[in-house]
Amino acid sequence: MFAMPHASRHPYAELTPDVVLDALASVGLWGDGRLTALSSYENRVYQVHLEEPHAGHAAVVVKFYRPERWSAAQIQEEHDFAAELVTAEVPVVAPLCLNGQTLHQAAGFAFSVSPRRGGRAPELDDMDVLEWIGRFLARIHTVGAARPFAVRPALDVASFAHEPREWLQQHRMIPLEVEREWFDTLEQALTLIQMHPVLTAAQAAGRIRLHGDCHPGNILWTPADLPGAGPHFVDLDDARMGPAVQDLWMLLSGERRQRNLQLSALLDGYEQVRDFDRQELAWIEPLRTLRLVHYSAWLARRWDDPIFPINFPWFGTPDYWRGQVLMLQEQIEQMQEPPLS
Repeated sequence: MFAMPHASRHPYAELTPDVVLDALASVGLWGDGRLTALSSYENRVYQVHLEEPHAGHAAVVVKFYRPERWSAAQIQEEHDFAAELVTAEVPVVAPLCLNGQTLHQAAGFAFSVSPRRGGRAPELDDMDVLEWIGRFLARIHTVGAARPFAVRPALDVASFAHEPREWLQQHRMIPLEVEREWFDTLEQALTLIQMHPVLTAAQAAGRIRLHGDCHPGNILWTPADLPGAGPHFVDLDDARMGPAVQDLWMLLSGERRQRNLQLSALLDGYEQVRDFDRQELAWIEPLRTLRLVHYSAWLARRWDDPIFPINFPWFGTPDYWRGQVLMLQEQIEQMQEPPLS
């Protein structure tokens, strides 16, 4: 059984319903007592119904940022990026400005308040839907390319592979019976990844401000027969500098032929708005590999948060890490195949 020493009481243990409602009251909004925890592992997010609507919103979403993950300046950069996107009429859910600011403090937590927006998962087998999403991703990237982040990090091999690898090794997170095989396989994968300079170079050439975590769960879809039809994007918590293709590849799934069709539809929409450098298609599998490594280290780092053992009971076992070895081996093969086209 995977185990990790941790504090007896995680900081989020102090985030009771009363603390949530008091935090909301501190910015002039009063909850009516109906509070629902929304799906989120990295942060804590709650939907709260209000006693009286605010700016037409009967309910809001309150997000409490994980302590010590981002600095206040880094969170503010995320908020400012979201505000830029709203000004450019890109459909993102941005924090509300309350008492002249979007980032607030209460009970030792940084938090923000956003309007509640409904929607369903996009139908990614529908090429028209993908084309529509592609157009809006291009609009996000047009704003993102206007200037760089000053304090938020970049997506690169150092932060998504080298540092996680060293952390896992130093903290002895991988069972001994599979440890050497995992590290050896990762080293083979990194040799291939490092052939792509944009993922390794210290300079910011080729990088733009991204959504950063643009998987289907962060896109809410409104059907065409309803007001506000189309996609709107949520959760810029992982916004960072990186290549444009990072915001496209997580929307691809299935066999190679299916992924090619999906990619074609996304780029059909994207290139109606903004040019796309086709050389970036060769970075899809390296980026997927980096995410695998980063994800394992993320789970290990968060194991002292009680919500993680409950929701990821399979993590950390020898079978888990053997599965990761197999996935890395598959990625090594994928990275040596011709890129999607």
